[in-house]
Amino acid sequence: MIKLRKIILTIFSLLTLFGIFLLGLLIFTANASADLTVKSNHDHIKIDFFYHGSTVSVKGEADPGTDLVIKITSPDGHEVLKQKGKVGGLLWMNTGTLNFENTPNLYSVHSTKKIDDILSAEEMEKYVIGYPALSRHVEITPSSNEAERSKWFNEFVKYKVSSNLYTSSYGRITTSEQGDKQAYYILTAWPFQAPPGDYLVTVYAVKDKKVIEQAQSNVNVEQIGIIKALAGMAKNNAAWYGIISIIAALAAGFGVSLVFGKGGGAH
Repeated sequence: MIKLRKIILTIFSLLTLFGIFLLGLLIFTANASADLTVKSNHDHIKIDFFYHGSTVSVKGEADPGTDLVIKITSPDGHEVLKQKGKVGGLLWMNTGTLNFENTPNLYSVHSTKKIDDILSAEEMEKYVIGYPALSRHVEITPSSNEAERSKWFNEFVKYKVSSNLYTSSYGRITTSEQGDKQAYYILTAWPFQAPPGDYLVTVYAVKDKKVIEQAQSNVNVEQIGIIKALAGMAKNNAAWYGIISIIAALAAGFGVSLVFGKGGGAH
């Protein structure tokens, strides 16, 4: 009986110590996750008739002495691009299609310093930070070898950069001391080419070439008013959308002819 009591007391003591350890771990984790904060200003962008892009600012606080990486992405998706080549050694023509899987339509990365200088290759690949890491994340078909795959990925990035959907910079994030914290801020242009949807802003705190914390925020892009109505009509009632488009084109042409007709009469 005494032996059984000792065993029970020992088990109870071990469970108590384990509970204290878990509680301490939870408190430590809560404090760590509270060190890095992020807020996206102008996080609800409305596309109306006069929309031609916008701006989004990202700000927050981090531990002093940490470098920062800010990544803004859309969800991974699927894209198809036409593959061009010379036919008969003379004419450039479409020779096939290239399929890009697991690729974000928008991908924007900003850092306090050059990414290669503050992050290891393993960390970049783990968090898909930078074009080299993104290239290994994206699947491209058909591609017969690594050289061809690299070539088409570089062309894909050029196309996205020219469309203002892919951007990369360093040194644009401003930081300042704010009490015992480091405040950070960046203002970025939001391209009008970015379609409606939800976008994710992720801020990584970096130290000793490793990500030690991350925080996230969202940006929502939404069509409103006549733009939303026309987009809905184009999707759900293509016939009526076509008729309205033709009428609008005819009306615009008639208006231009009247303006130029009056101008010609005056001379």
